Amino acid sequence: MMQEKYILALDQGTTSSRAIVFDKKGAIVDIAQREFKQYYPHPGWVEHDAREIWSSQIAVVTEVLVKADLNASDIAAIGITNQRETVVVWDRETGKPIYHAIVWQDRRTADYCDELRSKGYGELVQAKTGLLIDSYFSSTKIKWILDQVDGARAMAEAGRLAFGTVDSWLIYNLTAGEKHVTDVTNASRTMLYNIHNMAWDQELLDLFAIPKSMLPEVKSCSEIYGETAGKILTAKIPIAGIAGDQQAALFGQLCIKQGMVKNTYGTGCFMLMNIGEKPILSKNNLITTVAWQIGDKVVYALEGSVFIAGAVVQWLRDGLGLIKTAKEVERLAMQVNDTGGVYIVPAFAGLGAPHWDAHARGTIVGLTRGSNAAHVALAALESIALQTVDILKAMEADAHARIPELRVDGGASSNNLLMQFQADMLQAKVIRPKITEITAIGAAYLAGLAIGFWANIEEIEQQQNIDEVFEPKANMAVEEKLRDWNNAVEAAKAWAKLEGLKHSIKKT
Repeated sequence: MMQEKYILALDQGTTSSRAIVFDKKGAIVDIAQREFKQYYPHPGWVEHDAREIWSSQIAVVTEVLVKADLNASDIAAIGITNQRETVVVWDRETGKPIYHAIVWQDRRTADYCDELRSKGYGELVQAKTGLLIDSYFSSTKIKWILDQVDGARAMAEAGRLAFGTVDSWLIYNLTAGEKHVTDVTNASRTMLYNIHNMAWDQELLDLFAIPKSMLPEVKSCSEIYGETAGKILTAKIPIAGIAGDQQAALFGQLCIKQGMVKNTYGTGCFMLMNIGEKPILSKNNLITTVAWQIGDKVVYALEGSVFIAGAVVQWLRDGLGLIKTAKEVERLAMQVNDTGGVYIVPAFAGLGAPHWDAHARGTIVGLTRGSNAAHVALAALESIALQTVDILKAMEADAHARIPELRVDGGASSNNLLMQFQADMLQAKVIRPKITEITAIGAAYLAGLAIGFWANIEEIEQQQNIDEVFEPKANMAVEEKLRDWNNAVEAAKAWAKLEGLKHSIKKT
């Protein structure tokens, strides 16, 4: 009976919502995707309309079932994976958000984070959460909404407001308001969750002035949380798996052994290393996060985040008009042998790990009269790989070991030019699986394990297929390339410092 059914993965990302149906063999039956609007009300601010997220997600669920010629009753379970850190605050009585969702890329609380660090809270926050104080994470976004939206704090104190990351928001709507839950991976990204005792931390809630009544109940990554409401779909389907997108990708890549590393090339770029059952804190500006929890077993990971990766290609398309589709970038970049000395540091939303400079801004250096669109396109692709190198070097330093291989996934991993350059710069193997929808299949695996669709992880391991292995080429120019890249990054930081100095002079 179970073999005739399927797992539905909801992959709610930063720029689009997707629904993917997987069969018992882990193969994609069909997929539906819909983009939604990005809002940029001020420089450095990024918002979504949470209602658009929900409507786009339920629309693709309906679409994929039609495309696959399936009924809701054919779905054994739903797994959810989502953009992390993004904050939705809604009214429990109306079920409506009180403000736009504040996206993980948003930098409006950067100054407040600087203030917290200057007051010495960095060590406290890292010790409890594994995170570095940064506007990337959820807590300062929640505080901003409570402080800036009229009447919000009073409503929160009265117990009327609910906070959730996007997984919580989707489940709240899928269950018609019955369930307000999240999982340990998303909770560990809020800067409010203690990853040692696996609970919301009252000291941190007090620090950010956030009432505990707003928070969802925290669950494991693989269990039945509830069922879809009858008015949402024609059959009640168990929701049985949740993981933030990068943890879902780590699980989907089956990095189940300590020391295994994956990198996802999406809107941003996210590298995670399985570090086992002890939450070791980084000494090289990485963060420690919960990788997953299945049953009582909690696994942790080191993580480095690049804020702008695939998004730099979107910028070439939408901002500069150099290409009409993202796929055209590889063909354009291949028109030249090198970048001609051009480097792009795509710090459009600041710099993530290991720099953590929220004030840095995008910079292009090395332009000459001979520079053209192809040089810029190639420099944009190379910036994705070079940012990844920065993180891997920090990860190797924390692990006290060289990382010989990197498992890759995400949209940009299909770009062969980028993947070969990545292998060359890392001087390590880059391994790409046949199924690049690794984030979604990670959520599907977690949901399937919860209901017995797959008996155990060993059964899932039999499904893994490699598409291509990119072997590093011996390249004497690697050190020179990395040196010039580091100089370009310092230029991006220097620009931010200069702008800050100018702002200070104006104020005085």
